[in-house]
Amino acid sequence: MGAKLLTLFWAWLALGQSLYVPKGVVSASITTPLPDLYEASVIELQAGLTSGQFTSVDLIKVRKHASINLQGPMLRAVIETNPSALLEAAALDYERLTHGSRSALHGIPVLVKDNIATVAFEGMNTTAGSYSLLKSVVPDDAGVVKRLRKAGAIILGKANLSEWAHFRGNIASGWSGRGGQCTNAYYPNADPCGSSAGSGVSASIGLAAVTLGITCPANQNNVVGIKTTVGLTSRAGVIPISGHQDTVGPLTRSVTDAAIVLSIIAGPDPNDNFTMAQPMPVPDYTMALSNTSLVGKRIGVPRAVFLNDSMTGNDPYVNQVFEQALETLKILGATIVDPADLPSAYEIYESNNETVVLDVDFKVQLNAWFDSLVANPSGVASLEDLIMFDSNNPTLEEPAGYTDQSILIESQATTGFNASYYQSLVFDMELGATRGIDAALKMHALDALVLPAPGYTTVPAAIAGYPIVTVPLGFYPENITISSAGPETVYPAPGVPIGLSFLGTAWSEYSLVSFAYAYEQKTQTRLQRKAYAAAIPTTQLADVIGK
Repeated sequence: MGAKLLTLFWAWLALGQSLYVPKGVVSASITTPLPDLYEASVIELQAGLTSGQFTSVDLIKVRKHASINLQGPMLRAVIETNPSALLEAAALDYERLTHGSRSALHGIPVLVKDNIATVAFEGMNTTAGSYSLLKSVVPDDAGVVKRLRKAGAIILGKANLSEWAHFRGNIASGWSGRGGQCTNAYYPNADPCGSSAGSGVSASIGLAAVTLGITCPANQNNVVGIKTTVGLTSRAGVIPISGHQDTVGPLTRSVTDAAIVLSIIAGPDPNDNFTMAQPMPVPDYTMALSNTSLVGKRIGVPRAVFLNDSMTGNDPYVNQVFEQALETLKILGATIVDPADLPSAYEIYESNNETVVLDVDFKVQLNAWFDSLVANPSGVASLEDLIMFDSNNPTLEEPAGYTDQSILIESQATTGFNASYYQSLVFDMELGATRGIDAALKMHALDALVLPAPGYTTVPAAIAGYPIVTVPLGFYPENITISSAGPETVYPAPGVPIGLSFLGTAWSEYSLVSFAYAYEQKTQTRLQRKAYAAAIPTTQLADVIGK
């Protein structure tokens, strides 16, 4: 703690005296256009920082008080910002001048989901969106946060999420007690998808260069998401649902940025024993970025269940744009094996084993989380206490339309790691992996599977603990039928994004990243449509540099 305080003291001194600004370099590069933060990549930002065109302090200033979050359309993507961010940015600017940069993320602002722990020293909360954890004190940074800090990234703040990672009840996606209803930036009040709703929305409009979350918001927010193999990235210090399914991955505006982030946050962590089984060394995922990666590859289409609109609930338009994507993959050199069905597809659709596992894991692991806290002023010490807290604080936790706690109650009724739990756990692996993804890959000698991201696409990978990489596929047309998705939200809606998902076996992220990159570079789908005008932040670097 003493070393950190000393570092922040020197940062404060540098901030006050502008010692971190390389004045001569700034004037030399004044003719270079400043990057538009709506679309700016990590590489572009790093180039501007290295050249002295702007500083990390500037990057924090321009986005820390982004009015778009709680004014105008009230996207509610960010729960809170880091009060120490400016000091940390100044320290990293000074370090860049004196010692160079640590990594591609040196001085880059990152938003993390509000179930990912950050030390209380900075004044930020870690609450999973629940008032029951407000002002609680975590014992340490999450494993992924430690890796981000070591790389020189700045934790800008906490992103909103579906409360308890959407494991509370029948409640609209993107809502939390603390954060309110997060909404999509591509259509007013559209569903942002969860549980990492705020991360996806923030990445989509450039509130941060990098966010952490999971794949569903990538689908509905026109960004790239990587759901990692369980055990590739640490879950230590992440408020849990299930150690058998929880993952942490990047949500960014490009596959390149996602690859940069994944290369930094992946790796073993002794505080998460699942990570100790991963193959070593950790790949440099940026080496997978090739326009020709699909040439000669065999990509399978598991149609049974996953492309059946009557089972997935997808609008028929999803399959229309998906068929166009298959033609693009062929142009890129892939052999499309169609169909390449999962033998277990219909069993996955009908099975309740995933619910059994999640309910048991959540109760056990959440109780352990409460027990690990250094302090928790609410007095909530267990799942049972949490249910009572919500009921006793309806204004905070049960406003009209957001009252349901059925999943919490169902989880509380479980009795721990019994025989039915272990049977369900084994059967999940059989359905998702042995007779699921792995079976399809082996039967057809495939390199990967591909599906539209909406619907049941995530389920087999979730129960198997396998990876998914999602990239932009298209946007719902103007004449799409708008449907209600919650008390305040709608889905689908005109212009709301649709994603394309590449799925594979355990530890296949390198290949999936390469396939997603080739598709992204060919189609450039993200650039085909912007968020609606009121949802686009207007503050840019030119508004803060030198001020």
